[in-house]
Amino acid sequence: MAKKAKKAKAAKKTAKKAAKKVVKKAAKKAAKKSARKPNAAFMRPVAPSPTLAAVIGDKPMPRTEVTKKLWAYIKKNGLQDAKNKRMINADDKLKAVFAGKSQVSMFDMTKLVGKHLK
Repeated sequence: MAKKAKKAKAAKKTAKKAAKKVVKKAAKKAAKKSARKPNAAFMRPVAPSPTLAAVIGDKPMPRTEVTKKLWAYIKKNGLQDAKNKRMINADDKLKAVFAGKSQVSMFDMTKLVGKHLK
């Protein structure tokens, strides 16, 4: 009889632990979903300079969209270096944006493009 009681007690304990885990997971999931909010500063439209407008267009757009259009231009014209994919080879339009440099790393690119946004 004592063995049955111990088994029942152990089964109850594991059931409680499993229920707690499910509740914790659900709480974590809900916390993750509500924690991520878009940054308003990135979504604010910025006006490109005339030199940058020659590449991406002259309409004001968010910074994220500027980067997307710039990458689309780079991919369309095959300006990414074949050996080192982190480097961008500038054509005539991009040279003006990249301060006269013929090759720029993708990390420096955002810094240089930032100077052309108002």
